Amino acid sequence: MTETVAVPLWLLLLLAALAVAAALQWLLLPGVRWYFRRKVRKVIDEISVRLNIELPQFKLTRRHALIDRLMSDPRVQAAAQAVAAEKSEPVAATMQRVHGYAREIVPAFNAYVYFRVGYWLAKTFARFVYRVRLGYADSESLAALNPKSTVVFVMNHRSNMDYILVSFLAAERVALSYAVGEWARIWPLQGLIRAMGAYFVRRNSGDPLYRMVLQRYVQMATEGGVPQAMYPEGGLTVDGRLREPRLGLLDYMLKGFNPEGERDLVFIPVGINYDRVIEDRTLLRKLDAAAPRRGLLSTLGITSAYLSRQLLFTLLGRRYRYGYACVNFGRPVSMREHARAAGVDFRTLDDAARHDAVARVGTRLMTQIGQVVPVLPVPLVASVMLREPQRALSELELKVAVNGLIEQVEARGAHVYVPRTDRDYALTVGLRMLTLRHLVLEEGGLYRINPAELAVLNYYANSIAHLIAP
Repeated sequence: MTETVAVPLWLLLLLAALAVAAALQWLLLPGVRWYFRRKVRKVIDEISVRLNIELPQFKLTRRHALIDRLMSDPRVQAAAQAVAAEKSEPVAATMQRVHGYAREIVPAFNAYVYFRVGYWLAKTFARFVYRVRLGYADSESLAALNPKSTVVFVMNHRSNMDYILVSFLAAERVALSYAVGEWARIWPLQGLIRAMGAYFVRRNSGDPLYRMVLQRYVQMATEGGVPQAMYPEGGLTVDGRLREPRLGLLDYMLKGFNPEGERDLVFIPVGINYDRVIEDRTLLRKLDAAAPRRGLLSTLGITSAYLSRQLLFTLLGRRYRYGYACVNFGRPVSMREHARAAGVDFRTLDDAARHDAVARVGTRLMTQIGQVVPVLPVPLVASVMLREPQRALSELELKVAVNGLIEQVEARGAHVYVPRTDRDYALTVGLRMLTLRHLVLEEGGLYRINPAELAVLNYYANSIAHLIAP
């Protein structure tokens, strides 16, 4: 029992590694899990009391349980069997693909990450870049919402900052679940985004099996009361104008909606606008078919140069924030009321009739989103200057024209954000942003458009063009 046993060094190292792994698995990891679950539970208890936010049980369900639920869903299994028969492959192989799709789509919501890490990052970054404002909200209608309703925020898509801005402004009322594209599936960003409750979507996927898995997840989340946010336009606007709605996710939500069920489905129109969109020139390049596509090294070089300039301006005390970023919340649209008024039940319609009915809903939502898009200083000044692109205007002429435009759009029900409730200051802010970027040139007290930057100026004017045009 006390004799010395000699073992090779490699075997000793192997045994030591196995012992350390066992200690981690059986002693350390359970303690770490317990610690973080305790932190998450404290956050959930705090938001339920302090913010009066009740997280739906579906959102708190563990990720592997949701994946198993998707895998065992009768419609998903039927679709898998149909695909397996069509391609003459084993059902097990097809189900393996379903499992991959489910793992790709299903989020791993973590309340601590959302309300502690994500909220702080969103608030800090948004306020660092912009003067963030909540412009208008139909408070009475929003307060009257049935708490059991499934709420979906539908918004125009101007910038990737939209995700950060709306999450920050809505975090004290609701924990939103976004549909995000493939751009976010990069390490380590995808882990953070998944923990924030977002689910990944392949745009324009032609795989019917993938679409069925995505459809069933969206329907399960909607039926489970998960608050969501989506962009009916389907992607970023490249010219600044509102785009026609794309109906994929909207169709998934509506085709399973029961107007007589326990939960109403309520869409809240959200309008977003900026005095400066960070990606404006990149988006406008997409309109030029002859423009060379930038590679990764070129993009990294441009980003590094930009960050270096911003750091230098900050050290010199010459950095201005990018003007105002404003969000408006419009009047909620109840699908229960809509279905009763239109006399439709989306579940009973054939594909063609349902597509038409969903298209009418999409058009209605985009119209209401357009009505609550904030009118900000830069779009106002840009719209005025583009009336006569060749003419140089004095500050007094600009002031008169901007005041007239404000009165015109307000008479049509638009929501103008006037900083400090001072229209003269609004003109000053808008003009300063345009001259700093050399979109507008000042010569002898007169202001004129820089011809080389006409496309950028049009981009900002287009954001409110639908509120000005007859």
